[in-house]
Amino acid sequence: MIPRYSTPEMDAVWSDPARFGRWLEVELLATEGHAEIGVVPAEAAAVCRAKAPTSDEAFVERILEREKITDHDVAAFVDTVQAEIDDPAGSWIHYGLTSSDVGDTALCWAMRDAADLMIEASTALLATLVEMARKHRDTVMIGRTHGIHAEPTTFGTKVALWALQVERDRERLRLARDAVAVMKLSGAVGTYSNIPPSVEAFVGKALQLAPIPATQVVARDRHAQFLYACASVGATCELMAVELRHLQRTEVREVQEGFKPGQKGSSAMPHKRNPISAETISGLSRVLRGNLSAGMQDIALWHERDISHSSVERVILPDSSQLAFYVMRRLKRLLDGLVVMPERMQANLDASYGLVFSQPVLLSLVQAGKTRDDAYRIVQRNAMQAWDDGVDFRTLLEADDEVDNSVLDDAFDLRRSLSNLGQIFDQLDAIDV
Repeated sequence: MIPRYSTPEMDAVWSDPARFGRWLEVELLATEGHAEIGVVPAEAAAVCRAKAPTSDEAFVERILEREKITDHDVAAFVDTVQAEIDDPAGSWIHYGLTSSDVGDTALCWAMRDAADLMIEASTALLATLVEMARKHRDTVMIGRTHGIHAEPTTFGTKVALWALQVERDRERLRLARDAVAVMKLSGAVGTYSNIPPSVEAFVGKALQLAPIPATQVVARDRHAQFLYACASVGATCELMAVELRHLQRTEVREVQEGFKPGQKGSSAMPHKRNPISAETISGLSRVLRGNLSAGMQDIALWHERDISHSSVERVILPDSSQLAFYVMRRLKRLLDGLVVMPERMQANLDASYGLVFSQPVLLSLVQAGKTRDDAYRIVQRNAMQAWDDGVDFRTLLEADDEVDNSVLDDAFDLRRSLSNLGQIFDQLDAIDV
């Protein structure tokens, strides 16, 4: 991931020293597991642990130099570790294992840790949304469908629905974490022919990863589920970002992103305050969806394994977890600094001459005895005149001989329109933040 969108927390999960450190721990635990059953001498396993190299940048460089000869990253790693531990103990490193035993177990370990970070970020984002929804529960605004004024709602209701979706994403992340918190040390084609299941169980217990049946590789539907959770996070964040971008348009101006001292919105136009965070989130969500497509294509491998998935995963797994984590953090920062403008929301609600009450008027006329088609015709006729002539909708209705004026007070009562929003907030209150 390019530095612009990377974070220290995710960098620590996906860095080369972290990756080779995980490989090393898998190797050492496997040696100790073999020692538990008497295959590897106990003193040899102890020497391997004591003399194991530190996984730092220098260690990474030694492996990369060796890989220029082996043209195989795990073989280069094993050669480097064995050389540093030295024989005879070093010869027990990688005993009975194949490359995927080490690489896939370590990769699942990394994905689990990345999922933990994303779950933490989703919880923090959720807390911000819940607080904002409650704060603006009664901040009235116009609801829009197709970009056109529809009926009144509140800004808090809009945010509450976002929070409920983030909670679903958090659950998807939890399920994805469970799906990838697995491991395998079952050998070349997964038959345990050269390594007993007890060693796999020993390593899995130490790493808190569940041993699973596998071919030479862990099935990639698990990785695809992880990528789907990342992509879903991006889509949800984009949902909010697109809405906030629309609400910041000059003609609407119901919210604004925060603007810090010294910030510039345009290199050419000093008046500009652009929705840059929301636009960045929208853009990065496209990358997350593209990575999901590549991950789905990684599921179908030849026979017990090939490596067509490997090159793809080196890019998309770190990048997707980095980006999902980043967009949640970026969106939380946007929301924490968001300027909400209730007076503009009210002004925009009033800008359509009361037409937002057309459905309650329609239903009131039906209740008063009109057929639905007749009531619709009456309301539509007056609504179109109100819009075309810029005249108050209710005033036109009161002057219409076909309208029973006694039904209008209730139809134009804003409190009636918003009286059942508690149903949504009851679900919001049930979330465990």
